[in-house]
Amino acid sequence: MRIALLGGTGDIGEGLALRWAYHTDHDIVIGSRDPEKARAKADEYETELSSRGRDVKVTGFENKMAADRARIVVLAVPPYHVADTIEAVEDSLSEDDVLVTPAAGVKRDDDGFHYHPPKAGSVTQLVADAAPDGIPVVGAFHNLAAGRLANLDAELDIDTLVVADDFDAKDTVSRLAEEIDGLRALDAGGIANAAEVESVTPLLINVAQNNDGMHDLGVRFR
Repeated sequence: MRIALLGGTGDIGEGLALRWAYHTDHDIVIGSRDPEKARAKADEYETELSSRGRDVKVTGFENKMAADRARIVVLAVPPYHVADTIEAVEDSLSEDDVLVTPAAGVKRDDDGFHYHPPKAGSVTQLVADAAPDGIPVVGAFHNLAAGRLANLDAELDIDTLVVADDFDAKDTVSRLAEEIDGLRALDAGGIANAAEVESVTPLLINVAQNNDGMHDLGVRFR
């Protein structure tokens, strides 16, 4: 399967790209508004993987072209860019594609980090509202520490909560998540539950910042 990471030059995009390329045989495509930046990052990821004995091809394109080449399209962009990114690539999406969003609205003040949802109620709902008709949306990977994800020496042993209204799309993304060693996907219900999932992200950041040795904190449900 081909997976496009739009905004794949950023932290969460890098982590998912490296993990999928390292642990699976899926084709990985890096997208960016700047195609040269996408190609440079793709080369960088290839070099990292090659140093670990994985001779795989990672390609880089402008976002619209990256989306056109994939069935799974991950919006690895900040929450305030998701709607614009969807608008830029919507003509490249087909009914067999799945949009995945890992974004969570977060704001910071003197007391720490806090959940800051858009008017839609959650970023996942915002993506669902902006997505073309017939394109399923899945919320996943919200609560993963990007640094830990991108460090291929780090064991994960963590969970990702998955929300979607389309059962088949949710199942596809959950299976893709669990192909990453040490990552378990848990069904958290429909998109109506996305706010509860996304709000865990600022909680984890606050715990990580206030406790020694928890910089790359994750969650495991038992």
